[in-house]
Amino acid sequence: MTTHIGLLGCGTVGAAVAEMLLTEKTLLARRSGQTLALKRILIRDRAKARSPAIPTTLYTTNPDDILNDPEIRIVVEVMGGVNPAKTFSLRALKAGKLLVTANKHLLALHGAQIFRAAAQADSCVGFEASCGGAIPIVLALTRGLVANEIQQVVGIVNGTCNYILSEMSATGKSYSVALAEAQAAGFAEPDPTLDVTGGDSAHKLAILAALAFGGQVPFGRIHVSGINHIDDMDLRFGRELGYVCKLLAIAEKHGQSISLRVHPTFIARQHLLGNVNGSFNAIAVVGHVSGQTIYYGRGAGGRPTASAVLADIVEAAMGTAPLLFKKLPLLNHRAALRILPIENVSSRHYLRMQVLDRPGMLHQITGILGQRGISLAAMVQHEARNDQYVPLVIMTHAAPDGNVVEALTKIDRLRGIRSPTRHIRVIDPPF
Repeated sequence: MTTHIGLLGCGTVGAAVAEMLLTEKTLLARRSGQTLALKRILIRDRAKARSPAIPTTLYTTNPDDILNDPEIRIVVEVMGGVNPAKTFSLRALKAGKLLVTANKHLLALHGAQIFRAAAQADSCVGFEASCGGAIPIVLALTRGLVANEIQQVVGIVNGTCNYILSEMSATGKSYSVALAEAQAAGFAEPDPTLDVTGGDSAHKLAILAALAFGGQVPFGRIHVSGINHIDDMDLRFGRELGYVCKLLAIAEKHGQSISLRVHPTFIARQHLLGNVNGSFNAIAVVGHVSGQTIYYGRGAGGRPTASAVLADIVEAAMGTAPLLFKKLPLLNHRAALRILPIENVSSRHYLRMQVLDRPGMLHQITGILGQRGISLAAMVQHEARNDQYVPLVIMTHAAPDGNVVEALTKIDRLRGIRSPTRHIRVIDPPF
């Protein structure tokens, strides 16, 4: 029996999915027992140059050619963005079709509605490609680790940011130079805002946290800061202290609450995540039975993402995806998770101040930190040269985030402090 497929979108990922469906038929049939046939591809512009491996007869600019075709069983949404992807996805589900999507933006903001529509239609949503590209993290969280109470998810989930930070750390390049090189190499978009400000990572974290902790994630409650203000001086001091900087997406359980945050983070150089470089992604999951498991691979790009899309297509065609979607509570989000504000999250902190080299400054700084219960774990101050101001680096013991922010607000008002203090959070094992 042949399963017909309609593809919504033919950008980088969509083209890779189409090519694989056309050229890897034998492999897919041998490994899955399914005969898959690509019937239609929705595009916006017929004049745009496209892959010569895809017959032009497959293209249409009319979504009804896919959504209203009774022969098409599986609809694959790889358009990106919220609209019209949301409208088309809901129409596909209402028509009784099985949905596969790589759209983390859509699921992060409207996943509950999409999943509810799938349940009402006795259908399913396959979304492995929405988080981590080729990394089978959805499979791991929903099946592989189903016997675990998940305690923590920590991930490098944006290849653009990881490439930039890796280049800055390895070569001493500035942020602007590393970003320009990432764009020239095709690792960063012409407009990289969503990546470098942490938004893309936050979309993925919303999905991962919903799976890990079994509830709806209020996207607006995720604390998000990006790498666009990272200074290469801080990466050098981090190396001196034994750390590397990564943009991490972190979800942690704190009793009955969950903390959700995306921010630049110092992690120990010897940890596996500290050695994930270039455009690669990695996600560490801590379960109460499994302990820590780590998933590593290419987190973006046409073919790696298409690999995950094809896996979802095969499961939908086999009938396992609809059954799993119906039976597994993790895939039917319930009440919203209780979110712990970042102000109440305790961690260690890296602080760098530009301090006037005069007696009494260190006493004032440590006094302000001490008033808010923040103790020092390490301190680095190099000899002043040709400047009255010197960098003072402080590594704290664990302290609530809100206390640190309050202390820095007061420290930055001191006479003798030049420019705002640089603040990077630090994460330690068990992750």
